[in-house]
Amino acid sequence: MRAHRFLRACRGEEVDTTPVWLMRQAGRYLPQYMEIRRRTTFLELCKTPELAAEVTVQPVDYLGVDAAILFSDILIPVEAMGMRLEFAPDEGPVFPEPIRSARDVERLAPFDPYDRTPFTLEAIRLTVRALDGKVPLIGFAGAPFTLAAYMVEGRGSKSWMQVKRLMAQEPGLAHALFETLAETISDYLAAQVEAGCRAVQIFDSWGGELDADGFRRFSLPYLQRIVSDLKSQHPHVPVIYFGTCMSHLLELLPETGADVVGLDWRIDLGEARDRLGPDVAVQGNLDPAALFLPKEEITARVQKILARNGGRPGHIFNLGHGVYPLTDPEHARYLVAEVHRLGARG
Repeated sequence: MRAHRFLRACRGEEVDTTPVWLMRQAGRYLPQYMEIRRRTTFLELCKTPELAAEVTVQPVDYLGVDAAILFSDILIPVEAMGMRLEFAPDEGPVFPEPIRSARDVERLAPFDPYDRTPFTLEAIRLTVRALDGKVPLIGFAGAPFTLAAYMVEGRGSKSWMQVKRLMAQEPGLAHALFETLAETISDYLAAQVEAGCRAVQIFDSWGGELDADGFRRFSLPYLQRIVSDLKSQHPHVPVIYFGTCMSHLLELLPETGADVVGLDWRIDLGEARDRLGPDVAVQGNLDPAALFLPKEEITARVQKILARNGGRPGHIFNLGHGVYPLTDPEHARYLVAEVHRLGARG
């Protein structure tokens, strides 16, 4: 498995062709996924190992991607810490009793992934068995700031006012929450690797809400701890760090210790590689809306991104965000084939 092109690219090694996988490659754009979703809720799907494994594997053969990513949600461990989680129709995740005080943080339950999220670990084992060595499985977790943003706000937000107020007015409490989350995420990712994941991705969906000073103070130390803890136990497992709207923080991201920095579509990939330096691999960064274009235009977009990489090792092709629900599955499959064709070496 260590010789697989996806893992080789994570390590900055030469590959036969550019590896590719797609964020949210298992999901609402696939008819086979929707057939399963008609019979169960989203949370039930995440917590039923057999179904989670099935939808994780679905896109691997159909799309021809070079990695599978576990079907789950970044908020699963937060719920396991005792916060009631709901998914409201057309609204996304909701915590009806958000964190607003020191007492709320103190009430969070200690997190043992083997006790609190055994369904996730069983889904990993079943998925690895079903993949049968074809491609590596990527595990994942949310970054402390992004998880805290949901926990404090109670739901999605345009301003994330509550968590920013907490950091400004009660920094000690904010750090206590981030510390708790860093410990939880470290344990969660280590357990995922021990169950069979061969790489992990840290999703920092709202990390771009912080300026450089805020990132250094409230985010970077906890990301460093998570990566360091995982590397101390599993030094050969690549860590991918991905957030959106983070171009203003790009030079700081290698300090997380991550092997790979995921890029959204808002920055030129060549510029990003120059700013990140030669020691960090990159992942990205096609605009997911490009999959609505005619196939010849998709080819042109692939060519442009590969050209901007300039043949440098350590590039994993991906979207700059998740696959949109209205995407034609055939266009996603075409994209993967074109990346393999145009990214071939020699």
